[in-house]
Amino acid sequence: MSAMLTDIGGQPVLILKEGTRRERGKEVLKNNILAARVLAEAIKTSLGPRGMDKMLVDSLGDVTVTNDGATILDEVEVEHPAAKILVEVAKAQDDECGDGTTSAVVLAGEILRRAEKLLEHDIHPTIIVSGLKTAAKKAVETLEEIAKPISIDDDELLKKVAITSMSSKAIAGAKEYLAEICVKAVKSIAEERDGKWVADIDQIQIVKKEGKSIFETQLYNGVIIDKEVVHPGMPKRIENAKIALINAPLEIEKTEFDAEIRITDPEQVKAFLEEEERMLLDMVEKIAKTGANVVFCQKGIDDLAQYYLAKKGILAVRRVKKSDMEKLARATGADIVTNIDELSPDHLGSAELVEERKVGEDKMVFVLGCKNPKSVSILIRGGLERVMDEAERGIHDALSVVADCIEVGKIVPGGGASEIEMALAVRKYADSVKGRERWAVEEFAEALEVIPKALAENAGLDPIEIVMDLRRYHKEGKKAYGVEIFSGECMDMFEAGVMEPFNVKKYVVESAVEAASMILRVDEIIAAAKAKPPKGKEGEEELPEEF
Repeated sequence: MSAMLTDIGGQPVLILKEGTRRERGKEVLKNNILAARVLAEAIKTSLGPRGMDKMLVDSLGDVTVTNDGATILDEVEVEHPAAKILVEVAKAQDDECGDGTTSAVVLAGEILRRAEKLLEHDIHPTIIVSGLKTAAKKAVETLEEIAKPISIDDDELLKKVAITSMSSKAIAGAKEYLAEICVKAVKSIAEERDGKWVADIDQIQIVKKEGKSIFETQLYNGVIIDKEVVHPGMPKRIENAKIALINAPLEIEKTEFDAEIRITDPEQVKAFLEEEERMLLDMVEKIAKTGANVVFCQKGIDDLAQYYLAKKGILAVRRVKKSDMEKLARATGADIVTNIDELSPDHLGSAELVEERKVGEDKMVFVLGCKNPKSVSILIRGGLERVMDEAERGIHDALSVVADCIEVGKIVPGGGASEIEMALAVRKYADSVKGRERWAVEEFAEALEVIPKALAENAGLDPIEIVMDLRRYHKEGKKAYGVEIFSGECMDMFEAGVMEPFNVKKYVVESAVEAASMILRVDEIIAAAKAKPPKGKEGEEELPEEF
């Protein structure tokens, strides 16, 4: 559509910049819904324990094989603005809960598919959006009713939640072994604040090293630093370590301004060098005086300082990342010191063992045996780099859901049980809704059933038969009944050990409705003209467009 209007005299009045594209009306809405649905359909097949993987090849030829919804949508370079909204939904879901990204996008796609039918019956988008929000509120209330409490001390239940999260990943063969690691890791870093549990999984360091099998993945009560000891003369193993964390260079810093020093006597050069040596030795003496036998430095360490530290029998590592320094502080109880003059025995941390070990082709420094560490490490091993990448994604999801359970303290049944129960409650609620809004509420109830349908379909089961069976069980009051994918039977999901954190399911419903509402409310697209590529230099021929 033209970006200009004409006045009474027929003179054109330019409103928008030249080249701006403007689309409006029902066609815009249909195109937006179609784009979102295509994206949702693409990742629908990756839902559940029997879901398929996607092979993503980027513009540089790098390959990623995964069925993690957030990763798929992050790697795919989505062009359509409406589809980008779904990508943002997946990212928000991943940031908030760490799991449930595929479900959120699939549900949003299904809501839009059903909303399209209502639009064809001339129901205004505002009415549809209002109905969806009312229905979502009712669905979340129902979810709260079927939720069960979970305690931080209930290792078995926490492990089952972690296993459920990893069942759909490529590492499902090692899910029980890895689930135990994830539960121990999250419980180590969880802390109580004002009567509430807080579990920040950023305090769990994940290190990947190719080699061995996934079953060699280990949890360490401490921190792994992907650096080697700086000097060959230093000890490679120190027991009962006293650790100093220094965020200052152990070298003579150059002045910030240029200065010229005229030297007339060779003795003056010698005096300069001796003074440098004395200053470096003084730094090392100050460190040694505190009783420290391990030094982690965020900045550089001069070669001469390395030699002096080695003579004192101190193990030192330089250029340690800031995030690793913070993890070391939490794990060992040490304080990060920015001025060596202020370093005292009170600032030191402790660990039973600090040792340089060779892992695969690289040397790494392990800080182990920390008392009550508030930062721990998981070292992932695997035969292939892509296996380790997928293991990292699976472990991240498992850590997230265990942390969610500890923080929120509620779990709901998986296997589509929650969705069927919500759909049943929303259908009943629709009877009390007046006007055209009721249609939107009913369609939302139908849309919720896309999750158990997709789970059954991906497992090669009959989706219609499964959903009908589940509806029957739920009408009988069996609220936790879902589909057990491997046997193809409908059963109590709490008894089958298939369960998910309450807030993951809650955000799936809320974020899917928000995304669908945003797309439904758009009736016009005003797209700016694409930026032109820079012109070639004088004398240079511009390349044809295909280049």
